[in-house]
Amino acid sequence: MRIIVCIKQVADTEASIQISADGKSIVETGVKFIMNPYDEFAVEEALRIKETGNESLVKVIGVGPERTIEALRSACAMGADEVLLLKTEAPVYDALALAGALADAIKKEPFDLILLGKETIDDGNGEIGPMLAEMLQIPCMTVITRLKVQGGLAVAEREGEKGIEGLTAPLPLVITCQKGLNEPRYPSIRGVMAAKKREIPVQPAVLTPAAIEVHGLALPAQRQAGRVIGEGAAAVPELIRLLKEEAKVL
Repeated sequence: MRIIVCIKQVADTEASIQISADGKSIVETGVKFIMNPYDEFAVEEALRIKETGNESLVKVIGVGPERTIEALRSACAMGADEVLLLKTEAPVYDALALAGALADAIKKEPFDLILLGKETIDDGNGEIGPMLAEMLQIPCMTVITRLKVQGGLAVAEREGEKGIEGLTAPLPLVITCQKGLNEPRYPSIRGVMAAKKREIPVQPAVLTPAAIEVHGLALPAQRQAGRVIGEGAAAVPELIRLLKEEAKVL
């Protein structure tokens, strides 16, 4: 079984983000970039499928600028067999263009299963998986929290509005992974050292003209400081008044 995992490199959730002078991008100097956390679930699940004895090969593909190589090295350290960078000159914000670049590369080789995170923590649009499946004309299951692949069939679960939903689909297909599917492993020291020496194949990404343009970025407004109105039961009447007259939530 050939499993392809699509990943993206994103800014660390604990990084201090500053907007650049042009107002359309972030200042990358001093910012730590990591593999998108939801994509880590996808890499881990691919490795677990491989370890069940299916004689699988796991290939991880990333689309992005040169720095994306570090995220691919992380995948190597976890245990990926092959990696590939589809290089762009700058981050791409058009999900359709990104899905197209991935589809163009994936069509050139055999595959049975494509895994990726349900969304990226920077854009958060959750579009790449379904778009990719449509371009490849194969089924897609999204936001999966449990997965079993056996005999050319994928059996999965996800959390729905009314409970747990059970899904089945034949291979090949695309699956997007949700938190709870697994717990990504920590790479071994040996894996990390080997990944540092690994040569990462790089190809130019084939991108269609972007239909989305970033006009500006803005940081969220700062939250107002909290206010202490009293203690115990004596403070309840004033709290209710403020909720009614100022917050207007009652």
